[in-house]
Amino acid sequence: MKILLVDDDADTRFALSMLLTQCGWDVCTATDGEQAYALLQEDDAPRIAIVDWMMPRMSGPALCRKLRQSDKTKRTHLIMLTGRRGTDDMVTGLDSGADDFIAKPFHIDVLDAHIRAAQRLVDRQEQLELQANVDELTCILNRAAIRDVLRRGLDDTAREQNSISVILCDVDRFKSVNDAYGHPVGDSVLRAVAKRMGAGLRPSDVLGRYGGEEFLIVLPGCSSPEAFNVAERVRASLSAEAIETSAGLLPITASFGVATSTGDTRNLDELVSDADRALYRAKEAGRNRVEGPSSSGSAEKWNQC
Repeated sequence: MKILLVDDDADTRFALSMLLTQCGWDVCTATDGEQAYALLQEDDAPRIAIVDWMMPRMSGPALCRKLRQSDKTKRTHLIMLTGRRGTDDMVTGLDSGADDFIAKPFHIDVLDAHIRAAQRLVDRQEQLELQANVDELTCILNRAAIRDVLRRGLDDTAREQNSISVILCDVDRFKSVNDAYGHPVGDSVLRAVAKRMGAGLRPSDVLGRYGGEEFLIVLPGCSSPEAFNVAERVRASLSAEAIETSAGLLPITASFGVATSTGDTRNLDELVSDADRALYRAKEAGRNRVEGPSSSGSAEKWNQC
């Protein structure tokens, strides 16, 4: 596991980094609180940080408080290192947001044991987050998690004045599959649909199960024509081959509704409602098709954009 060591003293930082590396940890370092904060905002940031109390510009407690205010680092495990040994100091350090407090001088084996304990907590936390965010049947994001992705995407879009699109997908005539073949076959169809849809997306796109046989795709930085093309590609991949089930090969199609926000103040529910209305038009027009933000949004029109 990668850990971040934050200390402004070069000799201490080098020596401690070497000792921790010898203990088997993948160590990266930061020279002050501002650099540490920036590193911990990255997508592949360490989940454990060892922070020295006494640093210029931003002390260890100040860094901990700032990290706890960020959505990306609310759950980063923070270990405070300090020469202060008083009870009041320990209370101050922990109240600032640190998860652990180690007084100097200390033996490297003690710090190693604290990090291993932190790793167990982080691993357990990740397991719980996975269980809370993943749909048990399809192994993609569940409704709450995909809505959270969209909510954060809308915030980024408003801040950067960019665009974000959503695709709402509904498996056509899915109830008849359950009625004719039973729910186990219906479940296998949903798993296959989720897998095939995911294979047709870009790396930046995020797929979630929105409920029942509905799926929501969030496409950050994606314009309406681009989103329509993604939806059309996914639609074609679903209808191209029948899905293999215990009841035999079943031809499956789906209908898609596309909606886009271009950095305005449109909220999550309004955007999804727009996609839902487009999806309804796709159903009304015969299913197995993609509709955009208006009834005139045909594939030919969108492809000319």
